Amino acid sequence: MARTDAQLEAVRPSVLGTAAASAAPLLVGVGLALFVHFVAAPRLGGFYSKVLTDIGINVILACSLNLVNGFTGQFSIGHAGFMAVGGYTAGAITYYGSFRIWGDAAVHGGFFGSGEMLFVAACLAGGLVAALFGYLVGLPSLRLRGDYLAIVTLGFGEIVRVLIQRTDDVLFTREQIEATPAWELARRLGGSLGFTGLPFYTSLFWVYVFFTIMLLTAYRLKYSTFGRAFLSIRENEIAAEAMGVSTTRLKVRAFVVAAFFAGIAGGLFAHEIGTTLNPRELGFQKSFDLVIMVVIGGMGSISGVVLAAGFLTILPEALREFAEYRMILYALSLIIIMIVRPQGILGTREIWELRVFDRFRPSVKSK
Repeated sequence: MARTDAQLEAVRPSVLGTAAASAAPLLVGVGLALFVHFVAAPRLGGFYSKVLTDIGINVILACSLNLVNGFTGQFSIGHAGFMAVGGYTAGAITYYGSFRIWGDAAVHGGFFGSGEMLFVAACLAGGLVAALFGYLVGLPSLRLRGDYLAIVTLGFGEIVRVLIQRTDDVLFTREQIEATPAWELARRLGGSLGFTGLPFYTSLFWVYVFFTIMLLTAYRLKYSTFGRAFLSIRENEIAAEAMGVSTTRLKVRAFVVAAFFAGIAGGLFAHEIGTTLNPRELGFQKSFDLVIMVVIGGMGSISGVVLAAGFLTILPEALREFAEYRMILYALSLIIIMIVRPQGILGTREIWELRVFDRFRPSVKSK
């Protein structure tokens, strides 16, 4: 039976209220990003602002890897390869695009200016290209698992690194760039010397906007139907298939989403002040660092991975005064953490699921 106008009017506020409630976390995240960028950063100074930027980028990378290693229980150790694909794609777009548009690779426009819009578009393009590679890498996961899948992802990361090292030198003049076809520019990425001359567009605002989007995506995904299906694959893939879960499709989907955000993080990393985009920094060691963040935070725990990523980013800087023993102390800290909490900081739980927060949950009264 068709609804009357009065019934439709009664329903509409609830729909609007639901939409507002859904958008509220994103708006809060954008507000915090504005606060960090305009209020906190000037007071913190350059060094601490860079540390805060690195924390945001590492959280995006670790949370995206958690979608694969933590949610679906697969074992990927080539995540830096997706970061490299996204970073070099975004860097090529902003660098050569700036020369084509403005005649140089300097920063153009202020906050939300034309240069920053090109930068954001480049980061999203880097994420999409990385997602395509994530789809290709995820296909072997249909037949491989465990150590064999880890070898495939490790091989992918090393192939990406070697291919980037074999690219040609960067072009530095507008005349050369305009005379070179677009497809040829994709081979001019600096090789083993690194992609130099990139404009420094990365700011705390954009880092923490994408940080917020990453966390909201992971949270909504974990508590959605797809997220429950991901977790069922991690717990028992055979039982999940018996219950009708399309494990093959979901494992590939996890790789695609994870690679997309890793590509965006690579774009942010490429345009950070004080950073030279070098393939040696995006090899196995970077992938291993991200795996450590996921394992220490807790496989499948969003908040645990955020805490671990922040802690492991700050720890080397905190030990900088002990330069001779910094890496020894860093390694000992990791060993102690794994002995005390082998399941990670929070295990598979979230920080809001701890007993401490029980008093803040609404109680259900029985009739």
